Amino acid sequence: MSETTQVSVKILGKEYQFACREEERVALLQAADYLDRMMREIRDSGRIVGLDRIAVMAALNMANDLLRNQDKGREATETAVDRIRRLHSKLDARLGKSDSPATPTAGDD
Repeated sequence: MSETTQVSVKILGKEYQFACREEERVALLQAADYLDRMMREIRDSGRIVGLDRIAVMAALNMANDLLRNQDKGREATETAVDRIRRLHSKLDARLGKSDSPATPTAGDD
């Protein structure tokens, strides 16, 4: 079992402490950096004021991106499965033809 470690991150200039497993440390830092960048973008746009409103907007944007990417992944998987089925059918058709006994041609003696 891995030990937990304390990780300090800054989001919009405010420091937060988290405990995580050592192997999750880099991912936590990357996630915090991504969140900080998104929140700064939202804050700098000037349309939304207040830390909690900025955080909620960033969370909604990230959830929207996640769901959109899941849909794209699902569509890509379905497309790949359809292509594999078509290729499988073509292979079956070709192999079915080649499984039948070959008719002798001149020079096959």
